[in-house]
Amino acid sequence: MRRILVPVLMAALIGGAWTAARAQTATAALQSPLVDTAIPLPRDLNLPQIGDPADSALSPAEEARLGASVVAQLYAYEYLLEDPQLTEYLTAMGWRLAAASGTNPEHLELFVVKDPRINAFALPGGYMGFNAGLLTASSSESELAGVMAHELAHVTQRHIARGAAQSGGLSTIATWAAVLAAIIAGSADPDVILAAVAAGQSISYQRQVNFTRAHELEADRIGIQTLAEAGFDPDGMAGFFQTLEQQSRLYGSGIPEFLRTHPVNTTRVAEAQARAASMPKREVANSLEYGLMRARTQVYASRQPSDAVDGFSALIEAGEDTPAHRYGLAFALHQLGQNERAMEALQPVLDRYPRQANLGLLQASIQAGQGQTDPALATYLRTLNLHPRWTPAVLEYAEALIHAGQPELAREVLLSHEQAFGTRLDTYRLLSHAARDVGNNAEASYQMATYLFLRGDPGGALSQLDAGLRIASLTPQDRARLAARRAEVREALPRNWDPDRRPLPRR
Repeated sequence: MRRILVPVLMAALIGGAWTAARAQTATAALQSPLVDTAIPLPRDLNLPQIGDPADSALSPAEEARLGASVVAQLYAYEYLLEDPQLTEYLTAMGWRLAAASGTNPEHLELFVVKDPRINAFALPGGYMGFNAGLLTASSSESELAGVMAHELAHVTQRHIARGAAQSGGLSTIATWAAVLAAIIAGSADPDVILAAVAAGQSISYQRQVNFTRAHELEADRIGIQTLAEAGFDPDGMAGFFQTLEQQSRLYGSGIPEFLRTHPVNTTRVAEAQARAASMPKREVANSLEYGLMRARTQVYASRQPSDAVDGFSALIEAGEDTPAHRYGLAFALHQLGQNERAMEALQPVLDRYPRQANLGLLQASIQAGQGQTDPALATYLRTLNLHPRWTPAVLEYAEALIHAGQPELAREVLLSHEQAFGTRLDTYRLLSHAARDVGNNAEASYQMATYLFLRGDPGGALSQLDAGLRIASLTPQDRARLAARRAEVREALPRNWDPDRRPLPRR
């Protein structure tokens, strides 16, 4: 991760994030005559005006390309936590907030980053990343939603394009790419890099920082309003600020880089609380799914599953015998291959919530780990029938069918649940594996090429298509189909593309 994001145009990690505003941000908001924390602004004032300079600096199409290029790098270096259940949970929350915001984003794609540090960021084109450490650090679903609402505001207000218009266009975007990559990687002090880059390229450092603060203020204001209208506790944003403050004190001299370079202070907490106080109060309970997905993330974020086993066991023994803790214990034991103990830990929660989707998938996975293939497939199918439009159930059932030697049925399941297409790239990977297992190598090459291409790896996609075109027994239809896709993929590569060139190793 230390080198992967610098070469791409990562312009929009606008808050890289979320806690990027400093003390001056909050102070400026409280002193500004344009901001009345007691009176929410009309919703139509939240939106950029048609014909503003943003389009001339960075069009929506350019934003989409920039965001996709960054995400491709994240995929290529395996920096994303590709877990369908976590992704689906975040995606559902993202669209719920988008609906409540009164905006209609053309594209939203949310993903989890394999990083235990606290961070979240918005990329151009509707991409939003959330570190694993952010999910585990949140203490309520409204806190997590508060972070997401803040990042969503960066997307819907087109802060990237507006920043480009204010600060000089695409040349500045390229500069921000390297600077903000450092924020995600946590490998350097972004203030120092900003100053150095500004001096080297004659860019006004203070002007860029001030404009970013304005964005942060707007994202806070709109985010809290969106949070409330989506049915979450509007105090969630301030609650997360307080969580970060507490973590800062607990870490002492070992405070993470992100908290050192992006301090949270009582002034900004007070401002968020004041905004929330102007909205109707509500008590919002955490959903069961939030607890389960937070526990799932804690297992992934542990150095090894045995650490998670020890942690969840200690909590349960101390009297915190919650569904989330039992789920986390069961999932960690399953990761260790201790499936008998995993089922024993999970069974009380299954008895209490027999129709819950995440519990059903873990039960099926544990059964498969015990060698109980038929009961596992039955549990997968039952979960899918209970939640027929839930993509994780489609994907995990199809993968289980492939492992069970039923690739044709897996293909049928994938093709009959169209919501998985275009939104979950694993659909194409699984279609490729199913085709391979039935001996249809042309189809396997085509689907794997689609999978790689959509992940931003046109070189790998081209290799798959070339392998498919070398199959001696190709039908004319298969050859035409592969050739057409090859032309599309080759168009996405530079003319001097070298197939023997390999990406730099990850540091």
